[in-house]
Amino acid sequence: MKKARLLSALVLSGAMAMSLAACGGSSANKPAETKAAETEAAESEAQETEAAGTAADASDLSNTLVYAGENESTINPLLTNHDEITDIIFSGLMTYDANGQPVEELAESYTFDEETLTYTFNLRSDVKWHDGEPFTADDVIFTYEELTRDENLSTSLRSDYQDIESVTSPEDGVVVIKMSQYDAAMLDYFTIGIVPKHLLEGEDINTTAFNQAPVGTGRYKFDNWDTTGGMITLVKNEDYYKNVPKIDRIIYKTVAVESTKATMLQSGEADLAWLNANYAATFRGQDGYKSWDFTTADYRGASMDMSSDFWKENADSIGVLNYALDKDAIVNGVLNGQGCTAYSPIQLNPLGTDPEADIYSYDLEKFAEEMDKLGWVKGDDGIYERNGQKFHFTIQTRDYEEERVDIANMMSNMLKAAGVEMEVVLVTKFDWQAGYNGFLAGYATQFDPDMAYKQFVTDASNNTMHYSNAEVDKYLEEGRHARTEEERKAAYGEFEKAYAKNPGVLLVAYLDGNYVGTSAVDGLDTTRVLGHHAVGVMWNIEEWTITR
Repeated sequence: MKKARLLSALVLSGAMAMSLAACGGSSANKPAETKAAETEAAESEAQETEAAGTAADASDLSNTLVYAGENESTINPLLTNHDEITDIIFSGLMTYDANGQPVEELAESYTFDEETLTYTFNLRSDVKWHDGEPFTADDVIFTYEELTRDENLSTSLRSDYQDIESVTSPEDGVVVIKMSQYDAAMLDYFTIGIVPKHLLEGEDINTTAFNQAPVGTGRYKFDNWDTTGGMITLVKNEDYYKNVPKIDRIIYKTVAVESTKATMLQSGEADLAWLNANYAATFRGQDGYKSWDFTTADYRGASMDMSSDFWKENADSIGVLNYALDKDAIVNGVLNGQGCTAYSPIQLNPLGTDPEADIYSYDLEKFAEEMDKLGWVKGDDGIYERNGQKFHFTIQTRDYEEERVDIANMMSNMLKAAGVEMEVVLVTKFDWQAGYNGFLAGYATQFDPDMAYKQFVTDASNNTMHYSNAEVDKYLEEGRHARTEEERKAAYGEFEKAYAKNPGVLLVAYLDGNYVGTSAVDGLDTTRVLGHHAVGVMWNIEEWTITR
């Protein structure tokens, strides 16, 4: 009943807003009799519309999905690279199919000229922006020029597009993208959502109001954002150029605290949520609920800030810490067995998984031997020291992410028992200026392994922890520019081995993507490998149904 009252209020307020928006036109200079007659007719029509609207709203209520999602501040594909909402509001030239392979979306077809390194996209002619304006090649050019030429654009995605030389339109409905060199992952990056030139030209993309009221071409349209109530409402795009979704409305609740999502499912305030493994376990077998377990490429680990003084002096001692971590215990304890131990940032990618990179085991004797080789000696307090410095570093962890806090605490306890102090600092939000030595991180390479490029190549656009390794740079460059899958797999295998020897992230585990919903929800497809925070679950949202 609580959910029904909440949704009824939302639907009625939406109906009132639409009714007010529909009122317009001027009555000036009209005879009084005419105005009176029009007023009476308008009132009669309004009553009929309200009666019809009530019936329609009841239907809408039964076909509304309430999703307990993540905190959001921006809905813009140029600024947000792992957002569930962005993927269903915007469309790219390409999209991903069930197997994570890029296929045509806004592009009806495309060709690639090997000799000139040129992609030619033939655009669909049946696409409209959500405000009714036609989608054109100018929108595509505008989007990619922002990504490649706007030096003020604050985005972690820039390195994905650095090989683009030019974007032009030789004729209506055709876009030509010329590359400066061959880039094996480029089709994947053409999946980025295209943004509307007519609304964003001349705007500061970083701060524009568009980021909180987006207009796309995708399956769902933005309706409103109740920041006080933490709700973003989307409605299905009736003019969508492919299969129009079956669910009329999505109410996306912005929820940070993991326990709150579970409580919302229990109380009927949400229909679907991604839960950590232990919360998900409490719903298994319960009447009225369903569970979906996805494979993800989402890992957890302590990501070290290589620009901090401690790691500038002690980067050679990150890898050895792996010997002191019982990762199986963390997977079985914190993740309730829903995951696997991690040794490589791309190990769950088909072009990764080189077993020769799995060079560490849980071995405290080996740990002590390697620490001795590195010149570390235990002090009287049992903590290792070198050059007058204790092996003590700080890792910030967001306090509301229970799973990460538990992982960090288990890591800290294991390392402390072995003679290393990893201090876990709980924060409300990450503070990159506070001088911490790293953070409890998550990342994923669920599609092409080149997704690791921008995170690990020296000075790349998402290399927030300032990692730098000449061998890693070499092999990630080779993987990006190699022409055959065999050559790419070889390059990524070498990357994995080079990274394992000198890591920047103390990798711990990969997570399964545990989703829980009410029995009313149907249509989720677990074929797709999901990304960071199990994002991508709505890849086939147009096929979902909700039956109350």
